[in-house]
Amino acid sequence: MNKPPHKLHFELLTIGDELLLGLTANGHLTFIGAQLGARGVELRRNVTVTDDAEDIEAQFRESWARSDVVIITGGLGPTCDDRTRQSVAQVLGQKLVFDPEIEGRILERFALLGRKMTPNNLKQAYRFERGQVLPNANGTAPGLWVEQDGKVVCMMPGPPNELQPMFTEHVIPRLAQLGLVLDRKAYVQLRTSGIGESMLETKLQPVFDRHATGLGVAFCAHAGHVDCRLSSPGGELGPAEIEAIAAECANVLGEDFVTFGDDSLAKVCADLLRSQDKWLAVAETATGGLLANAFTDICGASKFFSGGCVCYSNDSKMQLLDVPECLLLQHGAVSAEAAVAMATGAAEKLGADYALSITGFAGPCGGMNENPVGTIFVALHAPHGVWSRKLSYPGPRTTIKCRAVNSALDWLRRELVRGKDGAAVPQVRQGVMQ
Repeated sequence: MNKPPHKLHFELLTIGDELLLGLTANGHLTFIGAQLGARGVELRRNVTVTDDAEDIEAQFRESWARSDVVIITGGLGPTCDDRTRQSVAQVLGQKLVFDPEIEGRILERFALLGRKMTPNNLKQAYRFERGQVLPNANGTAPGLWVEQDGKVVCMMPGPPNELQPMFTEHVIPRLAQLGLVLDRKAYVQLRTSGIGESMLETKLQPVFDRHATGLGVAFCAHAGHVDCRLSSPGGELGPAEIEAIAAECANVLGEDFVTFGDDSLAKVCADLLRSQDKWLAVAETATGGLLANAFTDICGASKFFSGGCVCYSNDSKMQLLDVPECLLLQHGAVSAEAAVAMATGAAEKLGADYALSITGFAGPCGGMNENPVGTIFVALHAPHGVWSRKLSYPGPRTTIKCRAVNSALDWLRRELVRGKDGAAVPQVRQGVMQ
């Protein structure tokens, strides 16, 4: 193929009744679309198809006729509703052949899990006679790869924990080797926090105006952060020039700039904690462990994360964090004072340099006149003091919890950045600051 990647036609077929019934979210579109977009390719179409063999065959035939690359997910497993292999083979006019090497890997997988393999698992050992196999380190169904008629079809198993590493470790490198995607990222992404999408564009517009020729700009808002992607769709700007513009933008943003790339707020905080040899603890009510989970999702968390407490009842706050009963009676569990006491207790009980706490009304029930549903108090304990902030996040319960966690993470990040840079620490008395 002699077309540049951005001119190629990529289609994604997601197979499975469970997707159409709403039993499983179609996360494959989000993941694969993002991965291809980062390599200069935009998916032209995504079609979700039932497990019916005729439906799969008809849709693949249509997609194959107009596409350069067709990516298919699902329907490669051992059960009777897994029909992708046979349907695609029918359209391609290829035979499926039994591969003893695949059988051996399936047997090894079952032995590792301490389970007996049933005969229907051998269905997964068939591959295309003129195709290749994509290794699956996390399951029994290998991926399948066929190059035919100047085109590519790639088939992967449906479980995300199998598909995602297969796509990044095997599919993307193969596509890059064939020149179907770029061998590097097509853009530089700035991740920001604490600034809205419209204000972000306003602050960066003077930079964009100075580099108007050939610069592509795109924004994507998330709960708690906004991403800005810089690229050169026409190729007028080289990678080094785009990186220089991104660095200029980061300098303009100051502390609102989080990182280049996709690292989460928790990952950025983790790196800062490790680099400063500091420890963190957390205490939560409204977020129910989401804040702790953000850190324990990171490999090596035991090097910086002391632990956390989910203290929903007043008794648990008193017993686990030494929050005074009189404080709870006077100010309530959802208050600046309670948040400060929880953060202080977490730091002292768990031996941490820094501590975060979150308490609030995530709804839909609860709340009071002065603190309605969506009211959140976040507290930060640091070596030089402890403070709290009152936040208001109207919306669904899950959104409130997510935004509360991101707000706490961003506050910690900014404090750690100041510590890393040696910035003067404001002389604020220990206590409550709203």
